[in-house]
Amino acid sequence: MPPLLAAALIALLSAGVARAAEVAPAIVFDMGGKFDKSFNEGVHDGAEAFTRASGIAVREFEPQNDTQREQALRNFARRGQTPIIAVGFNQATAVKTVSAEFPALRFVIIDSVVEAPNVQSILFREEQGSYLAGMLAAMRSATGKIGFVGGMDIPLIRKFACGYAAGARAVNPRVEVLQNMTGSTPAAWADPVRGAELTRSQIERGADVVFHAAGATGLGVLQAAADAGKFGIGVDSNQNMLHPGHVLTSMVKRVDVATRAALEAARAGTWHPGTQVLGLGENGVGLAFDENNAGVVTPAMRSRVDEAKADIAAGKITVHDYLSDNACPN
Repeated sequence: MPPLLAAALIALLSAGVARAAEVAPAIVFDMGGKFDKSFNEGVHDGAEAFTRASGIAVREFEPQNDTQREQALRNFARRGQTPIIAVGFNQATAVKTVSAEFPALRFVIIDSVVEAPNVQSILFREEQGSYLAGMLAAMRSATGKIGFVGGMDIPLIRKFACGYAAGARAVNPRVEVLQNMTGSTPAAWADPVRGAELTRSQIERGADVVFHAAGATGLGVLQAAADAGKFGIGVDSNQNMLHPGHVLTSMVKRVDVATRAALEAARAGTWHPGTQVLGLGENGVGLAFDENNAGVVTPAMRSRVDEAKADIAAGKITVHDYLSDNACPN
């Protein structure tokens, strides 16, 4: 666990409302499945790490449609599972409803805010990590054109796109950023064929680096970029190993660390409700560098990104948050 994030989470989880004996965790995943190699899988990895350390099993449910979310949350609550982690903004209404029905239980929601005395909300500053991804894309691009493929067209995904474009333009003010969203329903998170189609279209228009924020749909984005001899950028989990040498980097959201921290706090009796927001300063987001992308990220590129990361964390660079006004400055 990165030390800064660990310290931040320990501080945020310091006021206890639960006893360790009550811990019987459960997770309701977002659409796309727990093995999407992205957002859901990061949460699953955090739960697995908790289980290995504690010996406490974490029950899981993978919804196949929208109506199953609330049903799953309520079923877990009736069985006394706590804390119950709801993955994704789409579960906000369900969490609000079910948490009110079971006030003695604890709930955690990732990527949305539910204000209730028994709910903990975890958010990330995706725009900050995406800014760094945009910088790297612009430095790597030989055409001056880069791409972005989002999943469901919602403000949260526009937040990724906005930060990405801002980072790219910080490197090259004339860079062209091609953007497509996969769809307007939750099915947009699980359509790798469509993700590949959109990526090939952007490559045909000149993009040579394509960043996805699309869940399992993004697997098609990365595959299409690799097949064309171009670069993809992964998201949420480290996806560099999927196509070594063709995944420029991955913009990781440390949902694994946040998940484990929430479960450990419940176990220790230090869990509390409220909202956490994790960015570069807390190592809640960042770029993945490893042996799989070492040959395509030069020391000069890495140095420039690291400098920007430090400046953002220190407040010297402010990255616009699309959610603040649903607008993205040109």
